[in-house]
Amino acid sequence: MPVIKGILFDKDGTLVDFQATWFAVGDLMALQAAGGDRDRADRLMEAAGYDFEQHCFKADSVFAAGTNADIVALWYPNVPAAERQAMVIGFDAFTADHGAAKSVPLPGSREAITSLHGQGFRIGLATNDSTGGAEKTLLALGIAQMFDAAYGYDAVANPKPAPDSIYAFSDLTGLKPSEIAMVGDNRHDLEMAKAGGAFAIGVLSGTGTRESLMPLADVVLNSIADLPAYLTDRT
Repeated sequence: MPVIKGILFDKDGTLVDFQATWFAVGDLMALQAAGGDRDRADRLMEAAGYDFEQHCFKADSVFAAGTNADIVALWYPNVPAAERQAMVIGFDAFTADHGAAKSVPLPGSREAITSLHGQGFRIGLATNDSTGGAEKTLLALGIAQMFDAAYGYDAVANPKPAPDSIYAFSDLTGLKPSEIAMVGDNRHDLEMAKAGGAFAIGVLSGTGTRESLMPLADVVLNSIADLPAYLTDRT
């Protein structure tokens, strides 16, 4: 059994309460895309994965697991590529500012990060949000100083579920991928772990379910609040 020395965390649904943080932001983006048409904005939100009946984003949906580029491609399918790229830049700036400002930390997440940092684990962030958004969120949560790096979709050649962030973190820290754990609430987090040779830890604090995560996870925890004890018991 490999010894874990470094941990890459997903952001939304793992460190941050995804539903509480992102519905308001996504709704503003959808209203903008719909030109203020409420019904059309709701349809765009549904297409991106929001379940209005259950009042939550669906697991592995575009909004839960994709990038801003994926959302722009879904909402503006007929826009020329150059114009679409400009929209992605605008969405990145919008979500970086509003997502960080509205970030709601998951219970016990700060305490878990503080404990792991104090134990000497190298800590990083791997998200399909922009790198700017990731860094602003870590600052807003008051935990940025404990992270060695933050990798957004725009910091690597290929975003999750590709393993690029694992390799980048491995290069930065000098750790082998097998010494790194990837922690996330969606299947694409665990697919990235498997593709990169990292240890895959699923958490039930976001949009994923035990049923959706178990086939890919080495272990499934309720949240990262359980992670320090799990890693201690594992050694």
